[in-house]
Amino acid sequence: MDDIRAALRRDPALYGIHRVEVLLYPGLWAVWGHRIAHRLHRWGVPLLPRLLSQAIRQVTGIEIHPGAVVGRRLFIDHGAGVVIGETARIGDDVTMYHQVTLGGRGWRRDPKGSRRHPTVGDRVVLGVGATVLGPVRIGDDAEIGALCLVLSDVPAGTRLRAPAALPVPGRFAWSTSTSPN
Repeated sequence: MDDIRAALRRDPALYGIHRVEVLLYPGLWAVWGHRIAHRLHRWGVPLLPRLLSQAIRQVTGIEIHPGAVVGRRLFIDHGAGVVIGETARIGDDVTMYHQVTLGGRGWRRDPKGSRRHPTVGDRVVLGVGATVLGPVRIGDDAEIGALCLVLSDVPAGTRLRAPAALPVPGRFAWSTSTSPN
């Protein structure tokens, strides 16, 4: 029930009669499925947790490894393309938008059995397309803006923003006319 309340509080599209639509949110189903897969993973059940996480990924477009630790009231808005790696740790009341990756740096940098994924503090917001790689720590109340690439620790309360695109003068205008041959 906490997960539903969190979605209702954090999504401005859920008001009035639309509040019931929260039950259709893929982020909720992904988190609920992860809770089951994570418990099975902790109990040492072979194959089934990973099978469940892959089935959830097929249905929701959100991949959460069964080994990841997810805090209370995680809200994944839209959710398509979200990837959360095996050793990731996510605090309470985190908001995550689509195409967020909490991943490792790759097999050359991440030894087997090591902590390879980020630790995200409480009340953190991860904007659209944010990518956080490696065993970095995101402090409580941090805001990671859209399309930010994070490769080092972020102190609590910090706001990161990726540079906005700037128009470049040149011949990039699209033409609808056909060229004479």
